[in-house]
Amino acid sequence: MSTTKIGIAIAAPGGAATDPAALERGIQRLREQGFLVHNYYDPAQTMQRFGGTDAARLAQLAAAAADPDAHIVIALRGQYGISRILPQIDFRAMADSGKLFVGYSDFTAFHMALMKQTGRISFAGPMMCDDFIRDEPVAYTLDQFWRCLRGPVHTVRGTAAGNPAVDLRGKLWGGNLAMLVSLLGTPYFAPVEDGILFVEDINEHPYRIERMMLQLLYAGALDSVRAVLLGDISGYRLSPADDGYDFDTMLAYLRARLPMPVLTGLPFGHVKERATLPYGGMAHLVSDAGGFDLTVSAYPTLAGV
Repeated sequence: MSTTKIGIAIAAPGGAATDPAALERGIQRLREQGFLVHNYYDPAQTMQRFGGTDAARLAQLAAAAADPDAHIVIALRGQYGISRILPQIDFRAMADSGKLFVGYSDFTAFHMALMKQTGRISFAGPMMCDDFIRDEPVAYTLDQFWRCLRGPVHTVRGTAAGNPAVDLRGKLWGGNLAMLVSLLGTPYFAPVEDGILFVEDINEHPYRIERMMLQLLYAGALDSVRAVLLGDISGYRLSPADDGYDFDTMLAYLRARLPMPVLTGLPFGHVKERATLPYGGMAHLVSDAGGFDLTVSAYPTLAGV
């Protein structure tokens, strides 16, 4: 794939860059690789932990979506911020722009709201900070990203022991579990019919993961979910008070309690090696004792660029 025509716009709907110099190096690296990069984030305009005031971050998104040279809009980083500006985002303009919107973590709220209001597919994938600014880029993460956006079919391999054997199809949706739960009861929550749900989280104890999954269950959000894929769940600390309650115990409980298969081993989450997943794409999930293959199709790509 030639990179000379591909335009990338950067917007910061959430957190600010912690190392502006590294960001500039990452942008320069992309330009040296042949990409056209327009950065709508100004480190001088950061406010507190955010990549600008609420109005400024909305303006960044709008400018990135309107950029005639951009094919891809990549979120600067996650952290927190999308929730503050959801009611003001013009999701119809986002969808009509034809841009491929990419991010994860806090950006989960954008994926869900965009799908709910417009039906437009977006991408749970890398962000500028820090996937594109590392001194040593992670080959798997970037290869997954570009392979996915080239399309028309994208495959992710997951490996973990103890997964149930499945062979099913459904629309792929999900993201950061805490963000999904934060949208329950709002106009932005949109469970997908006959869906395959993927979730990940960081710094959440297994009991919180269990509690959030049960909240989705009790709210009816899992009624049409055909399978659940667990990505990386890490960064938590167990204590003596847990008395043997750990991730495996939680997993066994969810598998006994939820009415659909629960699989582990999805390479997605707050980890260096991360798959790219089209939110709303049609997925075929095939699992056996050795792992699973998730094959996604019917999503927008860079075809013709």
